[in-house]
Amino acid sequence: MITLATLAALALAATDPAAPSAAPPPPPPTSAAAPAPALSPAPILAPAPAPAEPEAVPATPPAGPTMTLEDALRRADEANLDLKAARARIAEARAGVWKAWSGYLPQLTAGASATRNDVPVSLGLPTAYAVRARTGSPGEPPPDPAGLPGAVTNDFIAPFNFETITIQKTYQYAAQADLHQALLAPELWMSIKGAYTGEEANARSVEAARRQVLFSVAQAYYGVASLRKLTDVQRQLLGIARRQEHDATVRYRAGTIAKVGLLRAEIDRAQAEQDLLRARNGYESARIALATLLDRQADFEVAEPPEPVLPGDTTRLQDDAVRDRPDLQAARLQVDTADYQKRATAMRYLPAIGLFGHVQWSNVLGFTGRYEDWAVGVALTWNILDGGLREAQLREASARIVEADEGRRSAEAKAQAEVQQALLDLESARANAIKAKEQRDLAAENERLIDVSYRAGAATAVEQADAVAALRNAEISLSSETLAAQLAAVRVLQSAGAYDPVPVAGPR
Repeated sequence: MITLATLAALALAATDPAAPSAAPPPPPPTSAAAPAPALSPAPILAPAPAPAEPEAVPATPPAGPTMTLEDALRRADEANLDLKAARARIAEARAGVWKAWSGYLPQLTAGASATRNDVPVSLGLPTAYAVRARTGSPGEPPPDPAGLPGAVTNDFIAPFNFETITIQKTYQYAAQADLHQALLAPELWMSIKGAYTGEEANARSVEAARRQVLFSVAQAYYGVASLRKLTDVQRQLLGIARRQEHDATVRYRAGTIAKVGLLRAEIDRAQAEQDLLRARNGYESARIALATLLDRQADFEVAEPPEPVLPGDTTRLQDDAVRDRPDLQAARLQVDTADYQKRATAMRYLPAIGLFGHVQWSNVLGFTGRYEDWAVGVALTWNILDGGLREAQLREASARIVEADEGRRSAEAKAQAEVQQALLDLESARANAIKAKEQRDLAAENERLIDVSYRAGAATAVEQADAVAALRNAEISLSSETLAAQLAAVRVLQSAGAYDPVPVAGPR
């Protein structure tokens, strides 16, 4: 006869190579057997050989070198892809500073052209004149314009030494260069200061993002370490379940328990195998997620993380958060940046003074008789009336200052609330961890006593299974609550702006 528990064990063995083989079914009863004991489910002809001792549950081989929490955080600081993208914003802000300075640096532009005209154009002009007396019949005298001095004569002016000047060639080439240098530009003064402030604000925002990434890595690391401990617990519980199944098989073959006791032990062993498989898969999944944050393969093991160290005086954490958190520092710098932008707009009411230079060359001589010419000068620009544009821009800049300042105040209030909430969560998490440890110790002692009673025949298989289930739940709760307490401590440091496990040594 093949029992339902045997089929279940065979199915598990087919899906999990590490699963043990099902316990051998009891020998079939015969009609010639002696009277059975009161608890025996069937008569036994002869004592069956005792089953082999259950094999120890093999430990999972390490996936690779062991990585500490410090190693993981340092790797994330160097290789995390989100952090690399955030740091690129610092280069963008630094480029904004150069953009602001560009208005105060020399501006040099050059150009060239080549033109093919339809027809050339030349102009012949005399370079000298001679006065001559008119010969022959004088004829009619020329008209005498009114107001000219002197008397009308018969002389006239004769031009000579003509020179041809080309106004337009068929193929015409030209090149020019213009140089501008600002001397007095009040608007640029404020724009440059605002650009520097904006760069610093961006750097503070990136630092806040860096610390958030490190906090996420720490969360993932604590989770992986907790799931690894849970896997070890499930492995130990599977060992207990196999031993209890072995004991139930021995007792059933000896006729001291009913078959339902053996079936319950087999069910518990199958459940323990499934729980171990789920724990292993959960551990592998968490390790893959951690490896993704570190931009590497999941070929490592994690070590037991250290307990986070909190400052002795937690009453000052709210003030420390307002002072030290990079995101709040960035918010204050944003207010300064908006103020500089308003000042730059106000400076547009003042004039701007600059130098300019111009050089030009052409293959056409023109009227100057030279192929090149140049000019230098000083230019003053004063925008006196712009239709109210500056006034509108000033009102817009004032609104941005108010927006940035209110955002700063809101961020500071939220940061203080986060610190308060994190401290309350830490207190609750530590209390839960203490209770979970107490419950685990009680469940372990209860399971031991029930197991002894079961072997002595004073406890049922149901009581034994309930004790094992209570121990399993207590172990899982202890692992979860311990992780929650550690993460709560890290969250307190993060909310207070004190969590910087990999300090920045210098500019990146």
